Amino acid sequence: MLKAMEVYLVTNGNGLEAIEFYKNALGATVEQVNLFKDFLPDCPAELENYVMNAQFRLNGQRFMLSDNNPEMPYTVGDNITVALITDDAETAQELYSKLSVDATAINMELQAVPWSPAYGNITDKFGISWQINAEVEGYGQEYYAEN
Repeated sequence: MLKAMEVYLVTNGNGLEAIEFYKNALGATVEQVNLFKDFLPDCPAELENYVMNAQFRLNGQRFMLSDNNPEMPYTVGDNITVALITDDAETAQELYSKLSVDATAINMELQAVPWSPAYGNITDKFGISWQINAEVEGYGQEYYAEN
């Protein structure tokens, strides 16, 4: 089942600075910050403090943020995406399949990642970037406990 549609901000290597800025300027409450070095075993030193995923709240609304993968071009104006949050991998697969029809880009195939059994990123035929993420309770707990 689709649980939520959320704003996902993408920064250009300055995600930690952006989080502090939103915290101070808007009173955001930071809930989670995971860095590239937390997920990538052979993370290059220059990317260690890049944000893989952060979550913060403003007036009860959850926002997510990550730094752009340096292997992908960063374009100002393309740095806000819509994140579709599901409670199971099957719904994530269904949404991914439907939004992928005539997509202009498959940025990341739907796949299991440390935080989700099903995560993918596409740019649809209208140029809108979508992240599909299954949030399954308990998934990835072993990974987080080890890191």
